Parts: sequence; structure tokens; C-alpha cells
Amino acid sequence: MKRIRLFCLPYAGGSAMLYTRWKKFLHDSIELYPVELAGRGSRSKEPFYNSVNDAVDDIYNSIEETLDDTEFAFFGHSMGSVLVYELMYKIKELKNRIPIHAFFSGRYPPHIKRLDKIFHKMPKEEFIDEIYKIGGMQKEFFEHKELLDIFVPIIKADYKIIEEYNHVPKLEKFNIDITVFNGAQDKDVTPDDLKEWHSITNKACDVIEFEGGHFFILSKHEEIVEVVNRKTLYFREL
Repeated sequence: MKRIRLFCLPYAGGSAMLYTRWKKFLHDSIELYPVELAGRGSRSKEPFYNSVNDAVDDIYNSIEETLDDTEFAFFGHSMGSVLVYELMYKIKELKNRIPIHAFFSGRYPPHIKRLDKIFHKMPKEEFIDEIYKIGGMQKEFFEHKELLDIFVPIIKADYKIIEEYNHVPKLEKFNIDITVFNGAQDKDVTPDDLKEWHSITNKACDVIEFEGGHFFILSKHEEIVEVVNRKTLYFREL
């Protein structure tokens, strides 16, 4: 059976390791391809990105050679959703290819700009307090100065490129089905926000909510991957 590559992009401060636990739930024909961003994990010695465009260019260069020989899909959570969105347009422009499906998770669509707080400019202690409120990391993490010294610069750098990101309206919509995931208790994303994702495609936009806040992705692996399997493989049944 022909394989499908699933490229997965993380949230602010996240690493490709986030998605490795998906392997045991994915259908055999889906090849997991977690994308490691600069400045973390196996790329910890590389400089942070200066902008979303820099990140998209880097991601494109890292996966470009894999885009010619098979079908592919994208998954992005929070910051990763913005990167997926921009990356899809870059691939369409340079390769004239589009994914068979795209999953946008834990984020309102890119054309909505909401900056009630500017996180990346906060003093370190205030920034840490705000990150703690959002969740996603165990309380013990915030008690270890060594870990904070490593991860706070990564998270701040990611917040910077997202908070300075300026969406440029696109001339074309995509002609693919998309799926939008969200945590039912995520206060930063409203039902109206989720409906707005439909504006990027001429085809279906399915919104699915899971119990949990912004980081529902950390506890709903099997449920999320079940949907990913079903949606990614759907085209083969047509």
C-alpha cells in the first residue's frame, strides 16, 4: 500500500518529540514525520527564527526533497497551525502540490489577530507565571531553575515570531478538506473563531472539540490519531 507522510509541527516551545508517541496508534500506511524546529531538541545549537517566514523557509528546505514522491498531510498545534498554513501556500507556489488533508489544532485562523498580552516582551518572572497559567507543563518543571533557563528562551522566541506575525490575505483558497481540533475549555479560542477556519478552503471544514484546555493534545493521543487516520485515509475510499 502506498504510504502517506504526515508532517507534524509543534506548539511554541515544543519539540518534534511531542509526536513520537503517536506511532503506535497511526495506521500502517501513514508515515509519521515530526518536524524539529531550530533552537531545540536535535537542533538546540542552531539560532532561533527571526520571523514566521524564516521558520517556514527553514521547514520547507528540510522537507522539500520528500514532497515529490508521495502523498502528504499536515498537522500543527497552536503556533504549528500558523506554520502549516503558511507552509502549504509556499509548497503550492514552488511545487504546485497540496496536501491531501490538513489538521489545524488549538488555534484561531491566521487572519484573526488577538494580542491582549505581548508575552515575549514580559520580564522573565511574569512570563513564567503566564506560561504556568496556560498549562501544558507539570508544576515541578517550574521549580527547576536549570530547566527554566533552557526552555524559557525557546518559548519566548516562538512567542515573538507569532506575536509579530502579520497575516497577508491570500488570493486563492485551498481545494482540500481540513479538520480543526480544539480543547473545549480553551478560553482563547471561541466557537466563532473555529468557524472562521472554513474561509481558507473551498471544501469541507470539520471542527472537533476534545475535553481539555489548550494542551488537550498532551492527553488525547489515541483519540486525536483515530481522527487523523480516518480523515487522512478517507480519499482512498472515494
